Amino acid sequence: MLQNVPTPSIQYIYTHPKQTSVCPQISILKFLFLNLILHSPIPRDIILLRESTMGSYYKTIKINIKQSSLVQPSKATVPSNQKLWTSNLDLVVGRIHILTVYFYRPNGCSNFFDPVVMKKALADVLVSFYPFAGRLSRDQNGRPEINCNGEGVLFVEAESDSTLDDFGEFTPSPELRLLTPTVDYSGDISSYSLFFAQVTHFKCGGVGLGCGVFHTLADGLSSIHFINTWSDMTRGLSIAVPPFTDRTLLRSREPPTPTFDHVEYHLPPTMKTTTGNSTRKASTTVLKLTLDQLNALKAAAKNDGGNTAYSTYEILAAHLWRCACKARGLPNDQLTKLYVATDGRSRLSPQLPPGYLGNVVFTATPMAESGELTTQPLSNSASLIRSTLSKMDNEYLRSAIDYLEVQPDLSALIRGPSYFASPNLNINTWTRLPVHDADFGWGRPVFMGPAVILYEGTIYVLPSPNNDRSMSLAVCLGADEQPLFEKFLYEF
Repeated sequence: MLQNVPTPSIQYIYTHPKQTSVCPQISILKFLFLNLILHSPIPRDIILLRESTMGSYYKTIKINIKQSSLVQPSKATVPSNQKLWTSNLDLVVGRIHILTVYFYRPNGCSNFFDPVVMKKALADVLVSFYPFAGRLSRDQNGRPEINCNGEGVLFVEAESDSTLDDFGEFTPSPELRLLTPTVDYSGDISSYSLFFAQVTHFKCGGVGLGCGVFHTLADGLSSIHFINTWSDMTRGLSIAVPPFTDRTLLRSREPPTPTFDHVEYHLPPTMKTTTGNSTRKASTTVLKLTLDQLNALKAAAKNDGGNTAYSTYEILAAHLWRCACKARGLPNDQLTKLYVATDGRSRLSPQLPPGYLGNVVFTATPMAESGELTTQPLSNSASLIRSTLSKMDNEYLRSAIDYLEVQPDLSALIRGPSYFASPNLNINTWTRLPVHDADFGWGRPVFMGPAVILYEGTIYVLPSPNNDRSMSLAVCLGADEQPLFEKFLYEF
């Protein structure tokens, strides 16, 4: 039986229960219940595949789901009814799993990504990172919270007759999404695992590890902290930085006293004129910038009349913003908003404890008219970005938390596709995150990145796995804008 995999929704398929291995902490009844609540069929004695065609220059990707299991903490450390309060920052992020994919080349070991070893370490790491094994619930006021009930996380074993090279530049796509488990969100919020992982063995001997972390549970840094600690424990190491789970450090002040007009939570600018094309198609591509090119870009900005020394990030963000405006053909008087995710852990005073588990992402949102970005020196745009980021101090961040506290409905502030579409842009930078430290004992990943980019107008800036200070840009823009964006990207 072949199962076509649409995008963005992918139906998850399980093998017949008799082919399913279950960890010692998992019962067959619980596994069957998991299938029931996810509305996933359990076919009888047939080979199950997920299939997708990657275009004329790629082969068809087929994924055979072999085994699925729920992995629970190897021992209980908290009362089964403990509830974890969620902060305002946890409730203004998307109510979805953030999907990432790691790729590993074979190293010749016979036990390369042995699922028994992986699941044992996962059960052990869940003892300390117990919120990951919980479920969402609601308190008496209807506010989402994390029920630390130890239900467990979903672990999937799969195989494919494809190779790592079939994925090319590992562009975020429906094909990469095949390497991650998926969830039916139509049921109750308590029905799905907050973390899941899929290990796919390829014909070439390589492995893809696809992970999903529910965003209410953790931001990118907390997610990577968990996955890297899992990899450490697989290698027999102890936990280097224990998780800090008390989110009340991010409660609002009493009474809430917002002192700034937080434009980052206001509706974004819209196009002054529309093209009339309501069915515009988005596409994603990966573009590379070497260290020499990044240095040349900084030198060009300095020669363009800027005497101030700006960081690589400030110059790059300004350049990407300018390129997007030019590729989209925005008129000079079109207002545009840039979304820059900012980690607040070190900006708050006192700083949050190491290992804080939760969301501490604030957003800096410089705004300008397109003409300012495309006709004035690049250093001007970099200066605007720097000044906006410099305002993100403790007082501003505490004011933002208070601002959210007085909003009638936090879910109304969750950013959707209209926020980042033209004329606006969203930049997520992972260059300072230890994304390549997930060594499970068989070597570091040759790639780590998003499995899919949900919204047009989003750019991920990814570090090189070779530590050569080059960067990869995963760019999601309108399909007709991509060639122009690439052209402008390398013009400096």
